[in-house]
Amino acid sequence: MKKLTLLLFTLLIATGSIFAQSAGDKILGTWLNEEKDGKIEIYKSGSKYFGKLVWGKNMYEPDGSSRTDIKNPDPKLRSRKLQDLVLLTNFTYDDGEWEGGKIYDPKSGKTYSCVMKFKGNILQIKGYIGITLLGRTTTWTKA
Repeated sequence: MKKLTLLLFTLLIATGSIFAQSAGDKILGTWLNEEKDGKIEIYKSGSKYFGKLVWGKNMYEPDGSSRTDIKNPDPKLRSRKLQDLVLLTNFTYDDGEWEGGKIYDPKSGKTYSCVMKFKGNILQIKGYIGITLLGRTTTWTKA
């Protein structure tokens, strides 16, 4: 009987971690930013979540060449193409929120601490400096 109880307990723990992972994976996919001028693909690498710019209204120059990250404060990074530029880095999922990550804004060249959570089907993204009270929230919709 003890072996059966131990087996059931082990299965319960394993099943719980599987459900926790799938709850965190709800964020995966392609998202349209609030201004509707960019699409960001959120993906998972290991246990962390990232997001890259996969489409942008102003990603290309009139001659068809790719625009680069010209507002980046690091001169060495200004030649990076905007296409597939990683904007969201190192998020972890915890109790309904993706936290501990950073968001990069290629329009300003600034990087902010960030937390993300769902409000219905809308993804709320709060970028901040220092504490979350000193931040700005934007909303993304599933593309």
